[in-house]
Amino acid sequence: MRAVFGGESIVADSVVRAEFHFAATAFATAFTIIDPIGMIPLTLAATVGVAAHARQRIVNLAVIVGAAIILVMGIIGRPLLGYLGITLPAFTIAGGILLFLIAIDMLFARKTGTKQNAEEEREAAAAENPAVFPLAVPMISGPGTIATVLLLGTIARGSATEIAILVAAYATALAATWICMSLATAILRIIGTTGVHVVTRLLGIILAALAVQFVINGLSGTPLVGHGG
Repeated sequence: MRAVFGGESIVADSVVRAEFHFAATAFATAFTIIDPIGMIPLTLAATVGVAAHARQRIVNLAVIVGAAIILVMGIIGRPLLGYLGITLPAFTIAGGILLFLIAIDMLFARKTGTKQNAEEEREAAAAENPAVFPLAVPMISGPGTIATVLLLGTIARGSATEIAILVAAYATALAATWICMSLATAILRIIGTTGVHVVTRLLGIILAALAVQFVINGLSGTPLVGHGG
């Protein structure tokens, strides 16, 4: 009887450690890929000449639309991958490579192609309301964000606890993004453009490490390295 309880305790501890590791990965990935601090200059650039009250409405709509896109992709992502016959190791490797490319752009303070390209910038300049484009898409919920949601949602494998953790991670990151966008003028005045670049580079380092780990995990699940996935 004591041995049975001891075995159950070991299994419980293992589950807790796995969920804690997933939570740390989910929160770190959500914050680094959305980059709330990095949204500050983007918000000011997209809403230049807009009155303060109108800017707040734009920010509110942008975050709501971005959250809706992330939620929808999180719901349909796993069934979509299954329908397309894409295995978890394959998607993990592809997602890791994409995130590493984004991390390089963050480290060198370059505009990443997964956020907004030159043609989209021209269209954004001509847009009257930038809430949906370019703030919600592709700034908040661009290809990089969608890829991480699909990746983490697939890793969760339907676990109710891990899905709840994933929702909490992106909800927290979006709340931080809303705060940073709402207080963009005041925050930029305090930390300056240099401060924004420093934070973005630090997040880039974290994202690069996460990307490499995703690739390693993906490779370990293939027949070439592990036992297949």
